[in-house]
Amino acid sequence: MTKISFYLSQNGQPTGHLVAACRLAEKAYQRGHGVYIHTASAEQTQTLDRLLWSFRQGSFVPHKPADEDDGVSPVLIGHDLRPSPRVTDILVNLTTEVPAFFSQFQRLLEVVSIEEPAKILARERFRFYRDRGYELETHELSASSS
Repeated sequence: MTKISFYLSQNGQPTGHLVAACRLAEKAYQRGHGVYIHTASAEQTQTLDRLLWSFRQGSFVPHKPADEDDGVSPVLIGHDLRPSPRVTDILVNLTTEVPAFFSQFQRLLEVVSIEEPAKILARERFRFYRDRGYELETHELSASSS
């Protein structure tokens, strides 16, 4: 059964939760996991694509947009495609909805921004998972770590 973790970004910047997603993807990559980052739109996919190269000086997270999957990139980013079946370790969700395919992953990381509307929708997703018996945990990310 998929293990689900909510990460609450305390970074007040507009892209704070995206930076948090980059850090989580980097950590997963460094531990040898495949990652699919599920974004809300083509624009967010492009923003994340750029951020993964620049979110931290010296960072290196090999990645590709899902529609350009080369079959070897450990991190894929997409918004309207079902993730490649070769990447089943970690799903990072940046959308406001429960991804229909989340159960194909070992872990789901729900990254939530500091904004109140995002928190309200995250609570709904939390209840959805809890009511179906999923193991849940919550982490608060400090402004300096997100």
